[in-house]
Amino acid sequence: MIIIQMLLLAVGFVMLVKGADWFVEGTSGIARKLGIPQLVVGLTIVAMGTSAPEAAVSITASLKGTADIAIGNVVGSNILNILIILGLTAAIIPVAIRKSTLWIEIPYMLLVTIVLIGMGYTDGCVSRWEGGILWVLFIAYLVYLFVLAKKGKEENQEVKTSTWKLLLGAVAGGVIVVWGSDITVDAATEIAGAMGMSERFIGLTIVALGTSLPELVTSVTAARKGNADIAIGNIVGSNIFNILFVIGTSALITPVPYEANFLIDGFVAVGAGVLLWIAVFRTMELRRKWGILMLIAYLAYFIYLLL
Repeated sequence: MIIIQMLLLAVGFVMLVKGADWFVEGTSGIARKLGIPQLVVGLTIVAMGTSAPEAAVSITASLKGTADIAIGNVVGSNILNILIILGLTAAIIPVAIRKSTLWIEIPYMLLVTIVLIGMGYTDGCVSRWEGGILWVLFIAYLVYLFVLAKKGKEENQEVKTSTWKLLLGAVAGGVIVVWGSDITVDAATEIAGAMGMSERFIGLTIVALGTSLPELVTSVTAARKGNADIAIGNIVGSNIFNILFVIGTSALITPVPYEANFLIDGFVAVGAGVLLWIAVFRTMELRRKWGILMLIAYLAYFIYLLL
């Protein structure tokens, strides 16, 4: 019954958001105790934590043979992360950006998006060996972040919560995210079949929105608290992580089909990244007018999906 599946989808989303919240709180708390810089926390731990729903959903979808949800979830989330999440965040408050994000991380995000498009275009799927290439690029990104962390070492920060509680929260959050992803994929697949929607549309919109909720909450909260490095670093790091780790791991498990329609969505993801780079190039800040433009751009993309 479709109403039950919609309720299950909502339950899955709540589990994804709450689980990711506990995971991020636990892991970032431990990182602060170790004196890891805020920018690095945003680019790695927070980005990976808020990307946990995408990872769990896409890998689960690949294992269950619903690969359109796997690709659609990642590409859709990356588009939504920039146009909706950074758009909304900038509409609330201008968001500053660091030079390293402008000149290294955003270009790297664009590069890996183009690599994914190329993989999909050549043979209509992301094969196991191409998944291996994505993992090599992911390891290179981690090495860069390690160097960044070594350069920007900060003093250990006071965190009131005990280490064992932070670890318990991180583990519990991870388990809830994986469980929630299983419920989400099953419910989304059932709804797509019952309503005659394609898995591509479901993945690009409903599932992408649900798995991007942690990024939305994290980025808006970070911006309002003045932690701009986490706000933009989280989104850029999350998008890189989505492609390299999520699709890379999914492809290593089983080749991931990349249908021709996803090429357009891939170019929209590249366009969103270019728009972000142009928006912050001169001022080193994502301002309200650009945030509004991003929201309008997403509206246009959504209308295209409906046609």
